[in-house]
Amino acid sequence: MNSHQFEVIVVGAGGAGLMAGLYASKTAKTAVISKLYPTRSHTGAAQGGISAAFGNSEEDRAEWHTYDTVKGSDYLGDQDAIEFMCNEAPQAVLELEHYGLPFDRTPEGRISQRPFGGHTNNVTGKPVRRACHAADRTGHMILQTLYQQCLKNNVNFYDEFQIIDLLMDGERAVGVIAIELATGELHTFHAKSVIIATGGHGRVWEITSNAYAYSGDGAAVVYRRGIPLEDMEFFQFHPTGIYKLGILITEAVRGEGGILLNGKGERFMTKYAPNVKDLASRDVVSRAIYLEIRDGNGVNGSNYVYLDVRPETVNKYAVIDGRTNPDGSPVNVTGEQILKKLPDIIDFNRVYLGVDPITQPMPIQPTAHYTMGGIPTNKFGEVLNENGTPYAGLYAAGEAACVSVHGANRLGTNSLLDLVVFGKYAGLRAAEYANQVDYAPLPADPTEYTRQQFNALRNGDGKENLTDISNAMKKMMFEDVGVFRTEEGMQRALDTLAELRERYKHVRVQDTGKVFNTDLLNAWELGNLLELAEVVTLSALNRKESRGGHAREDFPKRDDQNWLKHTLAWKRGEKIEIGYKPVVITKYQPKERVY
Repeated sequence: MNSHQFEVIVVGAGGAGLMAGLYASKTAKTAVISKLYPTRSHTGAAQGGISAAFGNSEEDRAEWHTYDTVKGSDYLGDQDAIEFMCNEAPQAVLELEHYGLPFDRTPEGRISQRPFGGHTNNVTGKPVRRACHAADRTGHMILQTLYQQCLKNNVNFYDEFQIIDLLMDGERAVGVIAIELATGELHTFHAKSVIIATGGHGRVWEITSNAYAYSGDGAAVVYRRGIPLEDMEFFQFHPTGIYKLGILITEAVRGEGGILLNGKGERFMTKYAPNVKDLASRDVVSRAIYLEIRDGNGVNGSNYVYLDVRPETVNKYAVIDGRTNPDGSPVNVTGEQILKKLPDIIDFNRVYLGVDPITQPMPIQPTAHYTMGGIPTNKFGEVLNENGTPYAGLYAAGEAACVSVHGANRLGTNSLLDLVVFGKYAGLRAAEYANQVDYAPLPADPTEYTRQQFNALRNGDGKENLTDISNAMKKMMFEDVGVFRTEEGMQRALDTLAELRERYKHVRVQDTGKVFNTDLLNAWELGNLLELAEVVTLSALNRKESRGGHAREDFPKRDDQNWLKHTLAWKRGEKIEIGYKPVVITKYQPKERVY
């Protein structure tokens, strides 16, 4: 048996995992396990910025950031955690800068900031510049910076090792089982503390901005060990994905003055968000695009609209909106300036669509982007049971976790802030715990459950095809559990998922080798996605209201009296048990959102 022992094990090497590993390693022997090379993690796809109320270009306050996040969450976010995150934001961004992250600069040398959807001056109601950015490669820069810091701090890396199981001793985490991709061998990692930072599960849907690696591994592994998942019905559809491909077009395009236009050439967001227009929160904009398309206002009758960042369009609407540069001068952008600020976006469109955004509008549609739900934690990353009691030695951070600071809808740039703030505190708390305890015993046969899962996939009767099941799931989820939902559609999705999970039992992996057996791992990942899709759908079917990213056509109103509460879902044999817990409200009582 391949056995390893570390005081702290971090699973996942995106921004949250690297931040956790960096801070844990300051006082504890730490290892980071990742199925990818760390700088290929999905944090690198985050483009537009990380939020912090510096006020470098105009007045801003952490209090405003807190309120915008509460309001953006449709009042489902826990306000104590939100206030903690927003107050920590400036220091977190300055730490990244001191580690070497090359933020864009103002002429005075301060960190440059741009507007983003849902971020406002709470006095005027107008958009505020709060997103700190490094062109449109902010996530990429965070990954590179944190990875270098981890290497400097002697963090141990196990690259291309995929977690398959979480090892528990009662209510205490004691390690994980991972498969080494290069050899097919199983490895046991014995630990005092385990931090899950494996990201989301966007591959459940057909059109998604998520990387192929985003298969919900951490959430599925934890869920199978009887630990609940929280608010899984709330999945964000980013309004601007490249048509048909789903590749993200950052909100920074609209922050730099880009305008959404329907097939008639109309700026339609004035109907849905008359105050902030194209910079409304993501759930509002996604629904607006969907409704425009459904009403026949898509471009040439197709399922997309335009995002227009051509200089003449930006300059025209800056005059209409009364928008000026930070120094008060008129907006007069050029193609060269757009290219400098949005180089990757320009390149994506040129490569994948043959469209040049400097001279042509971009065809876009909503794309499955981010889960607000996940493994329930407190603001220190400690994983919680239904009573709010932490599991000993178990932590989670990043998109895999639900703190809950995003509630029913995440504001743009708060994801990068979430992972650096809560990744840091998960690492600190995990190391603190590890320094206080001895290693707990491992199970007698640690790899038994992992071998059972793989044997089932290797020895199926082969009557079913993996790709067929995967495609059926994705298409059905996008149609029936997408931007808009109904009871009939979600019940149909549940019935279909039950059929697909039964068909999955008949899958047989064709590759019998051990070296980089992606056939086996793809099959295992599909099992995760099917299980999580069922949790998402049942949680959504039970919530009889519309709130944030969960929009029901049969229950179009938010219902605070009955549904101002978090959903919890447990695995009970082959069934899902649903329960609820209260939302933490401190300063801000729920009221209607106006944009």
